[in-house]
Amino acid sequence: MKIAIIGAGNMGGSIARGLASGRLISTSNIVVADPSQATLEKLSSDFPELVTTQNNTEAAANADIVILAVKPWLVDQVLSEIDLRPKQILLSIAAGISFEQLAKCVVAPEMPMFRVIPNTAISEHQSMNLIAVRNITEEQQQLVLSMFDELGVSMIVPEDKLGAGTALSSCGIAYVFKYIQAAMQAGIEMGLRPDDALLMVAQSVKGAAELILNNDTHPSVEIDKVTTPGGITIKGVNELDHAGFTSAVIKAMKVSNK
Repeated sequence: MKIAIIGAGNMGGSIARGLASGRLISTSNIVVADPSQATLEKLSSDFPELVTTQNNTEAAANADIVILAVKPWLVDQVLSEIDLRPKQILLSIAAGISFEQLAKCVVAPEMPMFRVIPNTAISEHQSMNLIAVRNITEEQQQLVLSMFDELGVSMIVPEDKLGAGTALSSCGIAYVFKYIQAAMQAGIEMGLRPDDALLMVAQSVKGAAELILNNDTHPSVEIDKVTTPGGITIKGVNELDHAGFTSAVIKAMKVSNK
């Protein structure tokens, strides 16, 4: 199985590193194309067996799967250059570019296609990967799921739900960072050292996520476990609600889905 990654920016580079450090795809079977020689040299220094090139057509020529990791406004231009064959699989991570738009840019509109929406935690192999499919076989779907499961957690969703999923997972990670930043600032105001405050909050967020992911539980159940009658936690939780915390999160998600 040969993989071509067109674009080695934040997402493309992270996917290349993740696949190269995984077990599913041999590193020597991964080709990465990018106009920046410096970017390619950095990748090669980390993974010498990776094949790199500044030529998109050369990268895609012999690939079984072509991962399009370019900015949305470059999709049309790049796809017109590489001239994909019907039996190749096109996998796009370009946000907002639909299957219909992709189909108009390729010679074989009915070729197998995937749209994948990861988030920036992909660099830590902890991304939430949303995957929509078109004209694919069960075997092809399982292969792509396995690839992205090495980079985090993957989920098949209908294309018309990618916007909502993007708001929760791709945009949503920024809202988590916003909470971490705000809680850290509160800690500093209460006299904690910035580094200590950041560790306390970040580890608490990680622990909360692990409780949800590793157990058959619900946020409300976990909140009840730490909110004793008359205690300090319930006072804080109520203050968040009085200040519109829940409403603000919901509004942010809905705005991101527009």
